Amino acid sequence: MLLSEAVRKRIIKLAEKKKINLHQLAILSGIPNTTLNSFMNKKSNSPQLKTILHICEGFEIELQDFFADSIFKNVEED
Repeated sequence: MLLSEAVRKRIIKLAEKKKINLHQLAILSGIPNTTLNSFMNKKSNSPQLKTILHICEGFEIELQDFFADSIFKNVEED
């Protein structure tokens, strides 16, 4: 699986767990809704690490917790 796809799936999984939608996540993360939607809709494939950090803040988790998932095993570079 490509790294960008693994990140998308992880965001979806965490949003479902927190029972929030992507618009709510953007607000909680303090990132523009357009930035999050652009990545989630595959218009961009490389979110900056600081964007992922803000997403983690929106989920109220640590960055290490975001990547502590089996989905990131055997990922490939985009």
